[in-house]
Amino acid sequence: MFESLNLIRWQDILDILVVAFIIYQLITIIRGTRSVQMVIGLLVLTIVYFMASVLDLVTLQWLLKTFLSSLLLIVIIVFQQDIRRALTHVGKSPFQKNADIAEKDLDEIIRAVFYLAKRRIGALIVIERETGLRDFVESGFKLNANLSKELLISIFMPVSPLHDGGVIIYKGRIQTAGCIMPLSQNPYINKRFGTRHRAAIGLSEETDAIIVVVSEETQEISLVQQGALTAMHDEITLTNTLRSIFLPKANRPTGWKQWMGKT
Repeated sequence: MFESLNLIRWQDILDILVVAFIIYQLITIIRGTRSVQMVIGLLVLTIVYFMASVLDLVTLQWLLKTFLSSLLLIVIIVFQQDIRRALTHVGKSPFQKNADIAEKDLDEIIRAVFYLAKRRIGALIVIERETGLRDFVESGFKLNANLSKELLISIFMPVSPLHDGGVIIYKGRIQTAGCIMPLSQNPYINKRFGTRHRAAIGLSEETDAIIVVVSEETQEISLVQQGALTAMHDEITLTNTLRSIFLPKANRPTGWKQWMGKT
């Protein structure tokens, strides 16, 4: 036994760890999506194929062999959204970037969404981060305007021709309005969420954008990131959450405040 352990190289250990990490990341990406059922289906077909080989079921074996011979093409077609999402995660920089949005811009967004929520006006506000949103930007109407509470409110007013789509904000400016977002195909999303919430979740599944959603039916404000939706029950919660994402240093005590904290 000890002789076998001596034959293990450090490269073998590294190889196992890398493969385990990749498998873990793949499971994390497809967890909670329809892809889980698809993976189980492919595993069942593979097991049936080996059982057919053992039992010498020639016709069934030939049928499954023909199907599984195109497995790579099937995987690419069936899991195209998950593959795109995985490649997006791989392409992200491991280093934290400086915030592309200022504190005053976050305040404008927060004030706008609570104004809209009180008046039962729906809204979908996307804050772009590292992953580019050019494909979605081109689906809307280009504004390239200064970010302000008043402009956001006017965009989402029911009389506005742009109120049905989403707004994309980048570097403190409203790039486009009326953008069309991809709807999430996650079957586990609560049925009470409509198209606006599904669009927010769908975009967050494919990108690292932060999305704020206002429900016109329930007046709820939600923050969506990485496929997860979190209810923001009050202005303080939303403010602290957005600042922790975009302005993490703003929450850390500095100078005399940090010294007082230690004492």
